[in-house]
Amino acid sequence: MTGLKEYDKIIIGIDPGTNLMGYGILGISKSKPRCIALGVIKLSRMESHYLRLSHIYQRVQTLVEQFLPDEMAIEAPFFGKNVQSMLKLGRAQGVAIAAALSRDVPITEYEPRKIKMAITGNGAASKEQVQEMLRRILDIPADRLDDQTLDATDALAAALCHHYESSRPVITGGPKSWKDFLAKNPDRISK
Repeated sequence: MTGLKEYDKIIIGIDPGTNLMGYGILGISKSKPRCIALGVIKLSRMESHYLRLSHIYQRVQTLVEQFLPDEMAIEAPFFGKNVQSMLKLGRAQGVAIAAALSRDVPITEYEPRKIKMAITGNGAASKEQVQEMLRRILDIPADRLDDQTLDATDALAAALCHHYESSRPVITGGPKSWKDFLAKNPDRISK
């Protein structure tokens, strides 16, 4: 895609699932994020869990080859009561990560609450609230989003959360507390 050159950075976001897997592609140009693409991979028609995993791997590799992301942000599985569901979700996440790593794309994992907090300011926000905030922040036309794209906007939210997190200045080497500062700078204490 020739239009990808206009971006300083491209982030792929993944919302893993074994029935539906959302993806969102975020382009960053001069620190301004823009939605390049989003979609949902429907897996429920496949009977075998292993076929679903194979399809996830292939589709993530195809997305990586198509959009050439610099980084991947993926939603971490949340802890639920159904152990079998958690295992399947963890496998789906692992396969998506492996597909990106096979193309040397660095991965960052985010808890769902952290993503929701970064986008809406509320760690318990609904999928609909996340989608609406993304629509406003990224100026996505309302007719592009509906109930069928909630997993896609969750993935796009992971990518935008990653952009926010990686854009924050990092303070290194400074004191961790006043006590630490005073211990490292005894000559700056007036008596």
